[in-house]
Amino acid sequence: MSHSILILGIGNLLWADEGFGVRCVEALDAGWSFDDDVCLLDGGTQGLYLLPYVEQARKMLVFDAIDWGLPPGTLQLIEGAEVPRFMGAKKMSLHQTGFQEVLACAELLGRCPELALVGVQPVELDDYGGSLREPVRAQIAPALELALQRLAVWGVQGRPRMNAAEGRSDHALALDRYESGRPDESEAWRHGDMRFRPQ
Repeated sequence: MSHSILILGIGNLLWADEGFGVRCVEALDAGWSFDDDVCLLDGGTQGLYLLPYVEQARKMLVFDAIDWGLPPGTLQLIEGAEVPRFMGAKKMSLHQTGFQEVLACAELLGRCPELALVGVQPVELDDYGGSLREPVRAQIAPALELALQRLAVWGVQGRPRMNAAEGRSDHALALDRYESGRPDESEAWRHGDMRFRPQ
């Protein structure tokens, strides 16, 4: 099914602040519902596999962690032709290379949607199994506000959910479950989480 509006979170939940984009989409889905022509998607690190979704969209809003070279936790909204430039200014991970290719392919095919990017400056990425650092986690709610404002300009109105659990997927990496299973800092390896290390 095609959607005219794509709201996409990209990044890797297993690398600390790299998971910001995915956590934003989770939080948006938990708190808001949208019409059927709006698709909320956890894009993870899928790269070119996201091309069919991007091609079908008329407008696309992306959440991601971006190295702006600014103080950690800085939040910015970038729009239009500036989005690909910022996503590639300083690559932090392979997912950004992959997503740049998605945008380039969509552009070549003449099917690149109108773009907006809500990005945050990460604090730390090199923590395998780690979660969002507090300055980045604190920007999830402001990021959703920025996104909802941008969507309203596009004529998209989110409806607050009466029951937040309606929008949540109950998977092992959902933020609450993930955090409740994380070992105490004194037990965790400094650069990782033993749940995700080969035994």
